[in-house]
Amino acid sequence: MSSLVIVDVGTGNLHSVHKAIEHVAPDVGVTITSDPDIVAGAERVIFPGQGAIGSCVAALESRGLRQAIMDAACSKPFLGICLGLQLLYASSEEDGGTPGLDLFSGCVRAFAGADAQRMLDPATGHPLKIPHMGWNQVQQTRPHPLWRGIGQDERFYFVHSYYAEGSAEDEVTGRSEYGIHFVSAAGRSNVFAVQFHPEKSQHAGLALLGNFAQWDGSTP
Repeated sequence: MSSLVIVDVGTGNLHSVHKAIEHVAPDVGVTITSDPDIVAGAERVIFPGQGAIGSCVAALESRGLRQAIMDAACSKPFLGICLGLQLLYASSEEDGGTPGLDLFSGCVRAFAGADAQRMLDPATGHPLKIPHMGWNQVQQTRPHPLWRGIGQDERFYFVHSYYAEGSAEDEVTGRSEYGIHFVSAAGRSNVFAVQFHPEKSQHAGLALLGNFAQWDGSTP
């Protein structure tokens, strides 16, 4: 039985992710852990997160997980979810400026800091609500094994106040629009990360998680 670890830093919807993986890949052994040795021994790693990036970074350091996350992202199939995507960028504007893991090129910015004229609902002219919460389309910008069986412009569920602004187009695998266009999926080599919550995104989200459970880390 192959092994998959969901990293616990106290900031994620871990049990929903666990149940979703069990549903789509019953032959995969799934463990929720904050033990860096178990992360190191897993065949696949999911790094979910919600809340503030500062507390997530502090938890990585206090639990000795930072190096384990870096090693996993360099050596095995790795999926980041929500905050797990944002932390892979070089920095975030959140908490006054927080360094990330610098695995993707670019930075994370606040919706509240975007041009106010662009943060209006085109249907009503009213300001868009922050956080961005609810269903939104994802435009797939290039093929990837995790998009297998998922249609172009499929809708996924989002909850976030900050967004990734990628500076390397070849790392962007999906974009969405909420007043502005932002990176909603990114990938390179054995790493794939999404701003949305696949575990809350019904059939499309389950398809993505099922693809990850079978993915060997190679890309087209």
